[in-house]
Amino acid sequence: MSRNNGYRPPKSAQAEQEEKLISSLRTFIRTQGAAYLHDPNVSSIGIGYRTKGEREGEVAIQFTVDEKAAPEELEALGTQALPESVTVDGVEVPTEVIERRYTTHYDVLAEAAAEPPDRQQRIDPLAPGASIGNIRIPVGTRGSAGTAGCIVFDRNGSPYVLSNWHVLNTPEGEIGDDCVQPGARDDNRVGGNRFGKLARSHLGISGDCAVASITDRRFDRAILGLNVVPRRLGRPSLRDKVVKCGRTTGVTHGLVKRIETTVKIDYGGTVGLQQIGCFEIGVDPAFAPPDGEVSLPGDSGAVWMFTDANGTPTDVIAGLHFSGETKDSPDEHALACLPDSVFTKLEITPEPPPPEALVAVDGYDPGFLRKRIEVPELHTKIEHDAVRIDGSEVIRHTHYSLAQSMSRRFAFWVAWNVDGGTLKKLNRKGKKFVLDPRVPPNFQVDNELYKDKNGRVDHLDRGHVARRADLTWGSAAEAEQANKESFFYTNITPQMDDFNQSARNGLWGRLEDAVYAEVDVDDLRISVFGGPVFQDDDRVFRQVRIPREYWKVIVFSEGEELRAKAFLLTQNVDQIEALDLDEFRVFQVTLTELEDRIHVHFDPEMHQADTSDLPELMVERQPLDSLAEITWH
Repeated sequence: MSRNNGYRPPKSAQAEQEEKLISSLRTFIRTQGAAYLHDPNVSSIGIGYRTKGEREGEVAIQFTVDEKAAPEELEALGTQALPESVTVDGVEVPTEVIERRYTTHYDVLAEAAAEPPDRQQRIDPLAPGASIGNIRIPVGTRGSAGTAGCIVFDRNGSPYVLSNWHVLNTPEGEIGDDCVQPGARDDNRVGGNRFGKLARSHLGISGDCAVASITDRRFDRAILGLNVVPRRLGRPSLRDKVVKCGRTTGVTHGLVKRIETTVKIDYGGTVGLQQIGCFEIGVDPAFAPPDGEVSLPGDSGAVWMFTDANGTPTDVIAGLHFSGETKDSPDEHALACLPDSVFTKLEITPEPPPPEALVAVDGYDPGFLRKRIEVPELHTKIEHDAVRIDGSEVIRHTHYSLAQSMSRRFAFWVAWNVDGGTLKKLNRKGKKFVLDPRVPPNFQVDNELYKDKNGRVDHLDRGHVARRADLTWGSAAEAEQANKESFFYTNITPQMDDFNQSARNGLWGRLEDAVYAEVDVDDLRISVFGGPVFQDDDRVFRQVRIPREYWKVIVFSEGEELRAKAFLLTQNVDQIEALDLDEFRVFQVTLTELEDRIHVHFDPEMHQADTSDLPELMVERQPLDSLAEITWH
């Protein structure tokens, strides 16, 4: 990611000397600054220009304190006198003590306007500068509305909304909580305002920061009121000009007044006092806000952008707003986290990573549904036959995982998640079936099975176990990565002439679609498990034993209930060259029957969710002739 604010003029000799001094002071604060914060009266320490006295305008170490007092009053306050100067690398540097208290900017205003601005209403597409919050935070309490800072990206290309820990997480929240736009303070109809889930967060010296996924809303990367897309990270310097758009105050301009600052803030509850690395922003007199407020409660999470000398926003991020002065402070200031620290801690980038740099999503997600569903476990009869990578039989790819048989060279099972709300329709044109790079080639079946001696595909199709269309969800980059990885041979099994479409009018290939058509699936999310049935008498074709049965289990939440439905497709391959398609049969079965057939153990939660009312013996059941015969509920 680029770290450059991109507009600095050439430095004079005096400026270079000052920069060298500031570099030394940065080291001083990083190594010794925390010791001063042990004093209960000291609220922050940082680097700024002296505002008063004989040495006004000189670079100084600035302290803020909750209360200034005469020397004889210090003991009563439980504090002690701060030094009048410090010596750093042989240079005597003045100090300055300023009375100022800070508080996080998630305390919303007492009463909203009769007609709130657009940024406090529901926006589709979601845009930075708008009101957001955690659905768990009650209306009227701290944190019920903050600001969407900017759109950022994970290493796999997934988009996220960046804001503060105390906006998207708070002491009451936890990873996985639903996040809404606008925040509950601005619209208590939270059920229809969800845009994603809290993905990761941090509160500490690296910053007050968090990101939430974007799964249920379109988004626009341009910041409201600024019409600029953040693309690079910068490092703030004294007197830099910055601008932000916050939920409460909208667009305001500021000047960087202190850098390399460590502030001590009480977050309350079980969190208590925290030290946050940051810098301080004051009002830019050239663009002073009418009411004098550079920020107010509700602006937490906004990003400050560098501007040029005329106040025009650049695409360089200066910081993440998280705090301001308390009501009784004599001057107007805001605090922002350092962007480099925030982006590193949360493992995000301001721009989507290029395709060659994408990191695969970590396979099947057991926490995808309301209840945690683990991958199947192999029975002791077959676990010795599993390919192991780094000691594990679970091989992960984007949106799916699998366990591979060494002897049969096909998957024992494949487990995948489907987010129906973010599915992308991607073309398979140009995608090639390739060996799985994570599995040794000698444990995979490739085109040796599917092509004749002249290199032509004949008789057997290369069929996906995890449907390609099931995997292409999430961000555009993420979906494209899944599209590509769906063609790994570990996700492929031999199937007669495209039985996904042909068997019983395509029942097998449309089972996942049927769930969405017949059931009010919670969050449009399902988890699916599938694979071949290995039998000792499977017919050998081109030195490969061809499975004649396949299985699939679909798990989903309906209201508060978890449900699991299992299916078996039987395939007669005794006559490969002349197969009557009517010989395919699709049956609804129980999980216990499948476990006995494929020698795996399913998660106990799945067994509790399998409520199918079926005849005890399969021979007493009729094959499914249509999707309407499936008992989903």
